[in-house]
Amino acid sequence: MPGRIFMKNSNRVLAAALATALALPLGTPAHAATGAAAARITVEVIAASGSGCAPGTASVYSNGDDTGFRVRYNDFVAAAGGDADVVDRRKNCQLGVLVTVPDGWTIAIASANYRGRANLKSGASALQRTSYYWQGSSATERKDVTFSGPWSGLWTTWDVAPVLTYTECGAQSVLNVNTELRVNAGSSTGTSTMSMNTTEGDVDTLFNFSLSSC
Repeated sequence: MPGRIFMKNSNRVLAAALATALALPLGTPAHAATGAAAARITVEVIAASGSGCAPGTASVYSNGDDTGFRVRYNDFVAAAGGDADVVDRRKNCQLGVLVTVPDGWTIAIASANYRGRANLKSGASALQRTSYYWQGSSATERKDVTFSGPWSGLWTTWDVAPVLTYTECGAQSVLNVNTELRVNAGSSTGTSTMSMNTTEGDVDTLFNFSLSSC
């Protein structure tokens, strides 16, 4: 069906994808055999905009085994309180990721894992919001997570798609990924931050694929 995005349930495939991803230590690429192992899925950033991803500061990396890809940011941090500028309280990044699927296969996002660091003073709070959708589809997955200070260190959240939205068979499709970080100083003193900078260690966003033959 050319040019259409379609929906279908695939609990068995989703369970397998999650079992693979959840068994991994943080920062370790997924490795799982798939029926499309001989034909590679490729990913490429074709558009990036927003205060959290200046040109050249966001990139994507395929796991290399058709199980998913990672988004890495180099300058994505929100801050509030202390010497932080008012405009730094909210940072966002909108990415267009071109996903190319081999002939005879279709793909969906089964789950997403978001990781970052936070340094929130007592009385401060933060929000991490991410949504993603295939271009041309009305189905959007969205995850909002709030954090309260005091908090210092890594954070991680999971987003599991309740229904899998598959792309057109054997085609190129654009996955739009919108991520937002907000920090509210509240009653705190000093500067609080929320970041997704890969330079800070084991920090990135992992999208897990679900593959299906056409």
